[in-house]
Amino acid sequence: MRKIVLLTTAAALLIGATAAKADSWGKPCTAAPESQWLTVKALQAKLEEQGYTIRKGKLKKACGEFYATDKAGTEVEVFVDPTNGTIVGKL
Repeated sequence: MRKIVLLTTAAALLIGATAAKADSWGKPCTAAPESQWLTVKALQAKLEEQGYTIRKGKLKKACGEFYATDKAGTEVEVFVDPTNGTIVGKL
């Protein structure tokens, strides 16, 4: 019985951690005020210059979050610093 409880708890923690990470890379991409952020269109242009094809993008929790296809044709979720468009993570 104890093993079942431990496995269930471990699974719940793992699922919760994955959901939080997918939400916005799990941490803010910048501490800069929103007045210093680029627009979604400007961030999208920076990613397109790097070979990404953007399907959808938004600013969320101090990160630019883009659903895209990379040069290899793989679907990815890209997180960027909204002040300069630097990629801080991918899923």
